[in-house]
Amino acid sequence: MSLFKRSVVSEITSHAGVVFSTLVVVWLSVLLVRLLGEAAGGSIGADVVVGLAAFSTVTALPTIMAVALFIAVLTTVTRNYRESEMVVWFASGLSLADWLRPVLRVAVPTAIMVAVLTLVASPWAYRQIGEYRERFEQRSDLSKVTAGQFAESDRGKRVFFADDPAKPSDELGNVFARAIDPEWHSLLTASSAHTETMPNGDRFLVLGEGHRYDLKPGTPEVRLVDFERYGIRLESKAGIDPAADARAAAERSSKARTTMQLVADNTDNSWSQVMWRIAMPLATLNLALLAIPLGAVNPRLGRSGDLLMAGLIALLYMNLINLSRAWINDGKISFGIGVWVIHAIVAGFFAWLLMRRLRLRAPREAKA
Repeated sequence: MSLFKRSVVSEITSHAGVVFSTLVVVWLSVLLVRLLGEAAGGSIGADVVVGLAAFSTVTALPTIMAVALFIAVLTTVTRNYRESEMVVWFASGLSLADWLRPVLRVAVPTAIMVAVLTLVASPWAYRQIGEYRERFEQRSDLSKVTAGQFAESDRGKRVFFADDPAKPSDELGNVFARAIDPEWHSLLTASSAHTETMPNGDRFLVLGEGHRYDLKPGTPEVRLVDFERYGIRLESKAGIDPAADARAAAERSSKARTTMQLVADNTDNSWSQVMWRIAMPLATLNLALLAIPLGAVNPRLGRSGDLLMAGLIALLYMNLINLSRAWINDGKISFGIGVWVIHAIVAGFFAWLLMRRLRLRAPREAKA
């Protein structure tokens, strides 16, 4: 490998590592804030925050890697122009087209890694995320209650609030609960609560010393019951495999299904997901190549405007991919058109822009 290629590959790799690390840290910071907010609100358990953050990061890696490589190539080319190193390379007989091979030397392995992530790792990560959330939904209502906070379950049909327990034998103190079913709306209050497991594996929430108020919607009918002990079934083990149920629920999402399952489904929604998985590796290559002519700036004119334009072009490209995905999902365009047309347009734009940069330099060479 020549000195030129070694220096370009080394600089792109170095810049890509820095940008990638920065983007991952930013992503994790935003993600953890959101997940901790969900945990505080009772939507997820505090014990699954780290796991969800890890799996969510895996799903975001394809986009992060594509953007990091684009920025790395763009900043490398721009720096060579700004510091007049490009003049040295041009004087030695090289041109902007000679950047293609060293850039591809980095872009092709990156695109392969992105393909593995989108086709294999991301669906697996989405399945794990779905299973984590489904398992939390399957937990007993009591396990979701944090003293001093309201907690919902069964999609809002049950609401619990509890204080800290007054006795060590209790799991919760004063309890307030609301339950909604098609016939009755029930309110329960109790001075304490704990769980009991029956010999058959069924788990019950046992309330102590409380009252139950039942109201029938649309009628004046009201029932009042005072109790010393009142049991509410939390979960039944008879004939139910919670792990299998959570896995099946997680796989209903198209994002969590394998690529072969999506192809077998043969629906607009599944084909839109397949298109996205194919689009990301192609976008990684296109963005890396597009950064070469976009980074060719005039050092005398400054670089802010050119870098802003390059960023807008990359953003437009990603938005067009999302638009194409939505159109495939809605049945407005076929998969065969949607999966290639955007990338072909961007590849054509790259070729035109590169030829334009090369022609702008040709008259100066002839004049010299």
